[in-house]
Amino acid sequence: MRDVLPDIEKWRSHGERVALATVVSMAGSAPRRPGAKLAVSESGEIAGSVSGGCVEPAVISAAEEVIANGKPQMLEFGITEEENIEQIGLACGGTIHVFVERLDW
Repeated sequence: MRDVLPDIEKWRSHGERVALATVVSMAGSAPRRPGAKLAVSESGEIAGSVSGGCVEPAVISAAEEVIANGKPQMLEFGITEEENIEQIGLACGGTIHVFVERLDW
């Protein structure tokens, strides 16, 4: 949280709403461990990382929805045998769960 907190405080001081995405669990190989965070401001600025880039566009999109409607989301990313690498997932073969919430403090 320390890596994204200065940006969150700056955005909040400018009156922007903010969503915070947190890796809450992982299985297998994954680029980031539980606790990794990505913050998204109402104006579209980002800080931090939850995946090293492979699923972050989908997490950012979910964060924008959460900012707008206030409803938290639990996201899951991974590759199954039925899926292929072109779909959103982790190329490294693991699975992560990312919780996205709006910060209303």
